[in-house]
Amino acid sequence: MNSWTKIFSTRNIAEASIIQGMLEENQIPVQQLNKQDSSYVNFGEIELYVPQQFKLTAAQLVEQSLLN
Repeated sequence: MNSWTKIFSTRNIAEASIIQGMLEENQIPVQQLNKQDSSYVNFGEIELYVPQQFKLTAAQLVEQSLLN
């Protein structure tokens, strides 16, 4: 079984979805874990996880995406 590692977190659902889509376009498996409160979206974050073997590539892609 793959070991998953967190590579990104945000409070913005749209930003998390964009990053997730970008990773999937680059053939990187990604899982989204939404820890936001259902009543108060300012509490909690959305976390993105990738398999351990994709950690370095995914982190580089996320960094490049955030710099642009």
